[in-house]
Amino acid sequence: MKKDFAQAPKNTFGFTLIELLVVIAIIGILSSVVLASLNTARTKGRDGAIKANLNTIRSEIELYYLGSNSYGVPAEASEGVCEATGQPFEDILNIRNAIASAESSSGEEAVCAVGPNGSSWAVSVPLASNSSTSWCVNDIGAGGLGTASGGDSDPATCENN
Repeated sequence: MKKDFAQAPKNTFGFTLIELLVVIAIIGILSSVVLASLNTARTKGRDGAIKANLNTIRSEIELYYLGSNSYGVPAEASEGVCEATGQPFEDILNIRNAIASAESSSGEEAVCAVGPNGSSWAVSVPLASNSSTSWCVNDIGAGGLGTASGGDSDPATCENN
């Protein structure tokens, strides 16, 4: 009796190797799309944290002004002003913590400025999504894209990027 092995039995269940490889490839593509979306969401979240921290600074420094009638010692816009002793950016714990948190979210240093006679201030921190673009807040209540500038003998302000 001769058996024919060329024909597969009709009651066979399962997937072929090609079907399994196609499913694995589809899962791989979908997971890469999801991971890319998560990375974008994380960056946007860090930008949001920077903006929230700078808004905290705005509130805290206005409280400081009510008590001292000054925003601090005049200083030209630079990274070192934020850590200078005698400035509200360093001397007030809530402001110092907000600046540190914003810098941590950004990965870059904050720039602070105080205008003549302590009459104006500005703080900016580069955004996590684009380090060449900064978020800036100042004494006139402005919050937006820009870099802290001026200070010392010129009014501190947010200059557009």
